[in-house]
Amino acid sequence: MTMDWWLTYLLTTIILSLSPGSGAINTMSTGISHGYRGAVASIAGLQVGLTTHIVLVGIGLGALISQSLLAFELLKWLGAGYLVWLGICQWRAAGSLDLNALASSMPRSRLFKRAVLVNLTNPKSIVFLAALFPQFINANQPQAEQYVILGVTTVLVDIVVMIGYATLAKRIAAWLKTPRQMKLLNRIFGSMFMLVGLLLASARKV
Repeated sequence: MTMDWWLTYLLTTIILSLSPGSGAINTMSTGISHGYRGAVASIAGLQVGLTTHIVLVGIGLGALISQSLLAFELLKWLGAGYLVWLGICQWRAAGSLDLNALASSMPRSRLFKRAVLVNLTNPKSIVFLAALFPQFINANQPQAEQYVILGVTTVLVDIVVMIGYATLAKRIAAWLKTPRQMKLLNRIFGSMFMLVGLLLASARKV
């Protein structure tokens, strides 16, 4: 893999990571409701889910999953249902402004596991990676090393972008003055979760 190809992949990954999706929504809502430490746990969970998809693509299972209509549909409906459920929970969340109390109400281990499932149950992610990686793999060079480079690049870029979203969430939280505002924000993020879930449910395998 040449430096030019890697830089092209890096730019592609940055653009895609910046695009708001379930991971960004999860990071921001967690950052606002559970503080920066909660967001860090959430970001770690997202990377575990993303890394799992990268490993599956690297060993060839990603291509099999992306080509299987049954596997795609199962993951799609599981992911869509999970996001809608998260949206309902967020919508019904209380409007407390005591972030320390909110953070203690949900352990960071639970936030971590929730984030793992957010990424892990997104079939579009593994389908995309299975289609994207081969475009940047040089068949005349050791493929394992190239997959590692692409995978590490993907994870590092996503970590940086998610930290940016968490920082933005922290600043938004500083603007909140009343429980009513917090409750409204919870409902906005809840609606976003449900919207992404419905969009995922309408996805078709290509």
